[in-house]
Amino acid sequence: MRTIGSVIDGKRSDAGTEYVSRNPARLDDVVATVLLGDKEILCQAAESGRRAQRDWAAVPAPVRGRAIAALGRLVEANADALARLVTREIGKPLAEARGEVQEIVDTCDFFLGEGRRLYGQTVPSEMPDKQLFTFRVPVGVAAVITAGNFPVAVPSWYLVPALLCGNAVVWKPAEYAAASARAFAELVWRAGVPAGVLNLVVADGQSTYDGLAAALAAGLVDKVGFTGSSAVGARIGELCGRYVQSPCLELGGKNPMVVTPDAELDLAVEGALFAGYGTAGQRCTSLGTVIVHEDVHDEFLRRFDAAVRAATVGEPTGDVLYGPLLDQKFADSYEDVLGWIADHHTVLGSAGVGRITDDNPRDRFAGDHSAGLYYHPVVLDGVRPGDRVFTEETFGPIVGVTTYRSLDEAIELANAPGYGLSSSIYTTDPASAFRFRQGVSAGMVSVNNSTSGAEAHLPFGGNGRSGNGSRQSGMWVLDQFTRWQAMNWDFSGRLQKAQMDVATVRPDLDYRLSTEDHP
Repeated sequence: MRTIGSVIDGKRSDAGTEYVSRNPARLDDVVATVLLGDKEILCQAAESGRRAQRDWAAVPAPVRGRAIAALGRLVEANADALARLVTREIGKPLAEARGEVQEIVDTCDFFLGEGRRLYGQTVPSEMPDKQLFTFRVPVGVAAVITAGNFPVAVPSWYLVPALLCGNAVVWKPAEYAAASARAFAELVWRAGVPAGVLNLVVADGQSTYDGLAAALAAGLVDKVGFTGSSAVGARIGELCGRYVQSPCLELGGKNPMVVTPDAELDLAVEGALFAGYGTAGQRCTSLGTVIVHEDVHDEFLRRFDAAVRAATVGEPTGDVLYGPLLDQKFADSYEDVLGWIADHHTVLGSAGVGRITDDNPRDRFAGDHSAGLYYHPVVLDGVRPGDRVFTEETFGPIVGVTTYRSLDEAIELANAPGYGLSSSIYTTDPASAFRFRQGVSAGMVSVNNSTSGAEAHLPFGGNGRSGNGSRQSGMWVLDQFTRWQAMNWDFSGRLQKAQMDVATVRPDLDYRLSTEDHP
């Protein structure tokens, strides 16, 4: 068992309120004792970042890129240990945890080259003997607050580009994933990033919010990145707005999957199974509602129900569809979600609903269900647009099913909850695919693929209740962690005033062609 505290300027804080991080698959397995700091700890970390950032920004960008390259290699060398720690701490199946670690490597491999491609432009001036330039400059100190369902991959989407661009980072991970966060931070420091350039803060939600408010008021934070719930994201967006800052918000999702009458149903079932129940449905990109054409509804539902019942749930180190819920607080909130099931719903997918116990067993379960936070998968047919299970993020192993008649109706249903993160359509008709892409509000669209899944070189992010339009991953995230700076250089030896001392041409706009002169 380890004790984990905040790390500021390379020094660990041993003060704080104790929080116990437990393995949700085996609750008697204590992964770490976490010392949660108060609101002052975030300000201290931001002050450390402010002191270190200018020197880090002065390091040439290609050299900073070498630190990112080293991080990728260190993660590769420690991939198995890091993946196993992720599985132990949050209960994610080991295969998924290994994929998460690979995502860090992919992110590093992409951004190591961006150190040589932080391009600006040389722009022609409207006046002679004058040249215009644009430059990317770091924002300064970035406060990054991340959730624990992807405890190392999603943080890398923030940390890697922010550090590459010359910023200092204050990182506040989820307390229930603090051990995984500390392990990843150790790799970042050992890759060559100075201690004060990355500071790790462990604190509860309210202390984090209060500390962020104080740091913003003191001018210590220049950019906020947040991954988490829509409700908390709205509060952070409001807070940042007071200081004329635009945060990077990656929030929840109620992600639709449309199944057309011409779809390959087995493929659609496979996609729905992974999207709905991977990570026990605890992804922002998890499938919320399958919107299936009424002509194929019954057959799709039959196959989907059979696939969910046949899937193995259980100990995440084995070959399972999903393991436990992340933490007791998520089990409690999921219990509330199960209370949304109404009389007009048909419940499928398992022999029971709720927590898997001796009295409420799951036919296909691997391991000891009494040891952890294991829940039955739920397929909920007959979902209506007014149902809470249709409009709200459920963050658990439950998928709703509803029907439609026309593609326009399907698109309307897909957009109705007001989220806009991810979406999917299963069809063999290209016209349907492009019409869906054109009409859906989601920031990401998949055709014949899951709602879940991201690649390091593609923009990731949502709209509406899913985010403020900011994007992570690929070259697009550079706009979150740099500011454009314009420079003009006049070497004429005299003052030239824009829009006033501009050379002009004198066209004869009254001239008209004559058909007699030009038959």
